[in-house]
Amino acid sequence: MRKRLIACAMLASALGFAATAERAPVSAEALTQELIVPSGQKVEFFETVMDRPAMGLTARFRFLAPELPRYLERLSYEELEADLAALCVGYALPRLGEPSPAMIVISLTSEPTEFGDPAPDVAQVFEAYRPVEGTCAWEAF
Repeated sequence: MRKRLIACAMLASALGFAATAERAPVSAEALTQELIVPSGQKVEFFETVMDRPAMGLTARFRFLAPELPRYLERLSYEELEADLAALCVGYALPRLGEPSPAMIVISLTSEPTEFGDPAPDVAQVFEAYRPVEGTCAWEAF
């Protein structure tokens, strides 16, 4: 499963979804908030990118996780997905505006990267969720 996450991230980057993406404004509070995820790895907000691929309005919340390569060596898929789900429910959902997106994508990256640019040497993982009744429902690609 971990390989699927990394492969999906690399595919999304290679396809260049950034062509229709817009950066959302970020508050000072969002940049300084300490984020706690179940695995204990250090995570900080990086950026939000809004775009409209074929599946509808998508809010992409990108987070820096400098120790991600080390965590990928020891975390199970379930533990990693728990981190992503926690960021979706605890960080992304409270920050959604109108119109509400059809999809929320949560991504972790070990280094800052330009959205849509290939970065094969950078550890990156992501999962997609649908906002449903105040929670994040995992969405299979």
